[in-house]
Parts: sequence; structure tokens; C-alpha cells
Amino acid sequence: MIESPCVACCKLDEHKVCVGCYRHINEIVDWNRRSEAELTAIMQQVALRKTTYEQQDISTVPTSPITQAEWQAAKQARRQ
Repeated sequence: MIESPCVACCKLDEHKVCVGCYRHINEIVDWNRRSEAELTAIMQQVALRKTTYEQQDISTVPTSPITQAEWQAAKQARRQ
């Protein structure tokens, strides 16, 4: 299994991407229940986002913690 890129930062930008691990909230939920192919695809997206975000001054990006409602909505969307 591919290890989660989580760095225990959990702050989402306006696009619902964590500025710590560069995963979208929909990619964060159920990480341990995903197939190797899904994890590989997510990690490819993470690499692309990381490059883009590193070209910005992330300290100026407005962020917010993941709310329970956002988490539940993402889990529900994943199960549909």
C-alpha cells in the first residue's frame, strides 16, 4: 500500500486542496480503502499540484480547517 502523504497540516484552500499534502478533500477520505491504482493516480495528481503550489507563496493563500460537514460530504460522494 502506498503511504499517505499527510503531514498533519489539514488546511484546505478555496479549491478544497490541502496545502500540506496537496490532496483534494475527495482524495483524502477513505485513503486506506482505495486500490493501488487509485492511490497511484492520486499521487500523480499530488505531484502536479505540489509543483504548482510551490511556485506560489502559500503563506498568502487563505485556508480553513476541514470541517466535519465537508468530511461527511466527501465521504458520501465517494460512496455514490
